[in-house]
Amino acid sequence: MKLTFIYNSGFLLETGTANILFDYYRKGHDVIRQVLASPLPLYVLVSHSHPDHFNPDCLGWKSKHKAIHYIFADELRSAAAGRDKEVVYLPIGGVYSDTLLTVEAFGSTDIGCSFYLTIGDTTVFHAGDLNNWHWSDESTPDETEQAERDFLYRLDQLAAAHNTVHLAVFPVDARIGNDYARGARQFLEAIHTDVFVPMHFWSAADAAAAFAPEAQKTGARFVMLRHTGEWVDV
Repeated sequence: MKLTFIYNSGFLLETGTANILFDYYRKGHDVIRQVLASPLPLYVLVSHSHPDHFNPDCLGWKSKHKAIHYIFADELRSAAAGRDKEVVYLPIGGVYSDTLLTVEAFGSTDIGCSFYLTIGDTTVFHAGDLNNWHWSDESTPDETEQAERDFLYRLDQLAAAHNTVHLAVFPVDARIGNDYARGARQFLEAIHTDVFVPMHFWSAADAAAAFAPEAQKTGARFVMLRHTGEWVDV
């Protein structure tokens, strides 16, 4: 499988039998053109309606690709109004399955959901905005504690269903401030992960890359994709 970084939380996963696009926002126009020209089925997954995760232009791709499947968090119903016949909406706990893949919607500590995919013998997790958004440098102690509880609750639900994953794409966002990688660390402690790829790091790629030693201590292969179009064979 080939994983290509597009921007922010946007990634393309090429499986050989299908192309899966996660949380497309902007950039990567050459990548998108190639995907739309491919005869393989295209799955467009969107975790929530924040504009840095959802570009409504993707709904126009249906006229350019005959085998396109839209799988959106249920929270996007209003953002994609009138598209109910084209879009599968997944509530938390919802499942989409066909002959190529299974998509399960898990919780988030923001709006929308996170996605756990099973593609043959391979499993993939895209966190959406699931993270320990504790913002400890600017939040009150009560707010920080609540963020911790909320994240661990969602993480426990995921781990109860799937405590291993081959590929995880997860936020490592230095804007949080002190201990910004706390959520990623807790994720790797709870979910055995073969390959870990940071996302949602905006311009702070160096800070995200600095998490590598901690990730590797858990046995994960750490892959840092910094630039649009950069890819890795997973």
